[in-house]
Amino acid sequence: MLDVFGRRLRAYRKLKQLTQTELAEVLGVSVAMVGGLERGTRSPTPDLVKRICAALDVTEDELWGRRGLLAEGRESAGAGDAADDAHWDGMR
Repeated sequence: MLDVFGRRLRAYRKLKQLTQTELAEVLGVSVAMVGGLERGTRSPTPDLVKRICAALDVTEDELWGRRGLLAEGRESAGAGDAADDAHWDGMR
């Protein structure tokens, strides 16, 4: 589950055109923490998840992959597709 969270965190961060350093500053955490979250090697606290959601303007369900623009294995619902493009651009 952390790998889904990490991929989505990275895609939404890039969609907002933030670097890891900029997101870390907004969240009040280290760049190493943001990198670890994106790689799926660090687990976020519930409070950090809330701060990430506020910073990236996404819901917890979107961030965890339970629904939303980048839902794993499901079609995007509605407009999308900037977040989806950001996700796939990172894989090219």
